[in-house]
Amino acid sequence: MLKCGIVGLPLSGKSTIFNVITRAGAEVKPYAGGKTEPNRALVSVPDSRFDKLVEIFVPKSVKPADVEFVDLAGLSRNAGKGAGLGNSFLSFVSESEALLHVVRVFKNNSVPHPENSIDPLRDWKIVEAELIYRDLGVIGGRLSRLDEKKAKKKLTPAEISELELLKQLEEHLMNELPLREFALTDEQKRSLAGFAFLTLKPELVVLNLDDTQTGSNITELAGLESELAKRNMKSIKVYGATEMELEQLDPDDRAEFMKDLSITEPGRDRLIHEAYKLLGLISFFTSGADEVRAWTLKAGSNAVDAAGTIHSDLARGFIRAQVVAYNDFIANNASIAQCREKGVLRLEGKDYIVKDGDMIEIRFNV
Repeated sequence: MLKCGIVGLPLSGKSTIFNVITRAGAEVKPYAGGKTEPNRALVSVPDSRFDKLVEIFVPKSVKPADVEFVDLAGLSRNAGKGAGLGNSFLSFVSESEALLHVVRVFKNNSVPHPENSIDPLRDWKIVEAELIYRDLGVIGGRLSRLDEKKAKKKLTPAEISELELLKQLEEHLMNELPLREFALTDEQKRSLAGFAFLTLKPELVVLNLDDTQTGSNITELAGLESELAKRNMKSIKVYGATEMELEQLDPDDRAEFMKDLSITEPGRDRLIHEAYKLLGLISFFTSGADEVRAWTLKAGSNAVDAAGTIHSDLARGFIRAQVVAYNDFIANNASIAQCREKGVLRLEGKDYIVKDGDMIEIRFNV
């Protein structure tokens, strides 16, 4: 299951964004500080294809794909050095697979900014620096232990390689660059997994606007948008407080307000879909009278990977995967027999690369 951590400065609107995504009703107030336990919520991934399959099969059990969102306490300056909630905050961040970094753009005199002014680029840099400090601390601790072993000439070949790599990463971080911008091989990424480096995690910047900040040319955003473009990072605009209120309206009124804001889909749907894209995830489906279920898979994964996602026994005893694309299934009157007749229902081997929207039945023997 995908887990996304929501980070940002205090009073940036993180809990508001959390509520937009999850409809969880987390406490939102200007001075809600000091908490150490994050808000958590499981959210079903919105997918009209899944909804249609449920309508067609009318199954006994329905299981959409889930994402867990974790709303973390506001990150203060020097948290990477232990200030504020410091390490307790950063330990929660390390559990997440992706980061949603909420940056305040909205203006509200009743919600004072901790830095006393609205400056999205400055605020983004503050949080990025704290994440870098934390990763430097992790590397520093490990290098100390490796250096002790090196002095005693007890380093293994693997530890020698690790030492060299960590020193390169340390230098990279010292240049105020996140580790996601360091060219790592797949093998190196696997070797670093245990460190849970924060700046190695993919990050989506969530620009939290008010309903007066419409259009493409928002003055306050010029500097940050330019910096994100240079770093090839994605951002998404969300009208946090307004979109949280929209969730309370009936569908017709909500649609009218969304039109006024030039929003084509709810904020929760936009953010979940962007989180999926950020991690390169796709969905495939298993369907029948007993259950319709959506499964999450890394793009580029093969049929055996999909089988293993369902159950390890299916991967171990994999024989073939019966596959039909969702669009082909619908185009052929939602009939497996018709799909087979038209040649769009296929038997695929273990090397078949699963595509987003595939409907799969695994044939196996254990």
